[in-house]
Amino acid sequence: MIPTRRTLLAVAVATLLPLTACGGGSGSSGSSSPGGGTYTFWDPYPQFDASSDWGKRVAACGTAAGVKLKRTAYDTTDLGNKALLAAQQGNAPDVMLVDNPVVSTLVEAGILNKTSDLGLDTSSIQKNVIGAGTIDGASYGVPIGANTLALYYNRKVLAAAGVDPASVKDWASLTAALKKVDAAGKKGITFSAINTEEGSFQFLPWFWGAGGDLTKLDSAQGVAALTLWKQWVDAGYAPKDVLQNTQTTSWQEFATGDYAFSENGTWQLGNADKAGFPYGVLNIPGQKGGSAPVPTGGEFVTVPVQKDSARYDVSKKIVTCLTSATNLLATDTTLMYVAPTAAVQTEQVEKNAGLKPWVAAVAAARGRTSGGLGTKYPTISQPMWTAVQAALSGGKSPQDALGAAQAAARKG
Repeated sequence: MIPTRRTLLAVAVATLLPLTACGGGSGSSGSSSPGGGTYTFWDPYPQFDASSDWGKRVAACGTAAGVKLKRTAYDTTDLGNKALLAAQQGNAPDVMLVDNPVVSTLVEAGILNKTSDLGLDTSSIQKNVIGAGTIDGASYGVPIGANTLALYYNRKVLAAAGVDPASVKDWASLTAALKKVDAAGKKGITFSAINTEEGSFQFLPWFWGAGGDLTKLDSAQGVAALTLWKQWVDAGYAPKDVLQNTQTTSWQEFATGDYAFSENGTWQLGNADKAGFPYGVLNIPGQKGGSAPVPTGGEFVTVPVQKDSARYDVSKKIVTCLTSATNLLATDTTLMYVAPTAAVQTEQVEKNAGLKPWVAAVAAARGRTSGGLGTKYPTISQPMWTAVQAALSGGKSPQDALGAAQAAARKG
């Protein structure tokens, strides 16, 4: 039996339910239908109201396209689910910004237009960044920018503990640094191991840094990564509240000035500058050295399928306003994202040298749905974050937790 579009949408809703984005928050609710001189725009940034730089930027793009943009901001999970339901009801928004792992699910449901059909040029975008929204060789959105993870460090805490940040080159040297910090009476490292996509997002650099493969969660490499985190929590180098920490709350712990390291993202740079202590940024080390692969975060500007295809011309103008070479710098500066093109990245580093390590990290980052995973990723990610929770809480050994995760992923 060939599934109908309605069946695919129902399946996609079930797939999206557990998926949350890096850096998500609680969103508002409500929807509207496009019509007349008003176009609808949905994004996952409830933290930005109409008076924010981002709110003004979106409104300006509507004005430039000759229409009024009605913007609605949702939590990332809520946005994906509402998009699927709106498509069922025939009132999808005109333009929608979605977290990159969600793109493949929406494509499978048949509700996104190809960028090539809309005449949108994505040729200058880095392949690893556009790859998260590319299915069977076709892209279904334009990356507005990218973010990823690295280790922020507190220079004062490390100096007091006699740790040279340049000495942190692999897991052994990082753990040795945490031991020295602990002995000096300070705290080690904060991260998010919460039971949402944020937890998986933060675990992936360690999982991939050991050589792990997402289709084999219980491999020796995966077990090594989870064992590392468990050792840190058991030794007190990481707080037990990592189990509840979001990336925001783990950052707030680091901002107290008591911690040596924080695994966090590009989006915290503005907060880091306001923290009141000198800081630096290190690439997350691989198990045996070098930089660990990190996941690509960030959103894609997409154009959902409409009954009235005549609306696409204006939608294309809105997407272009946000993502064209001339406008990307302003857009990504507003969001504190790394641009998805090399040319604009160069401009960013010229204006803010602090972005240099982040540009390098984004260039080496991996899409969570890449490697052919696509819509399988959520069915892997949820068991993975469940395993992290089980191991760090002491409910199961890392081996048993990941064994159960692999069994669950196989069924999914």
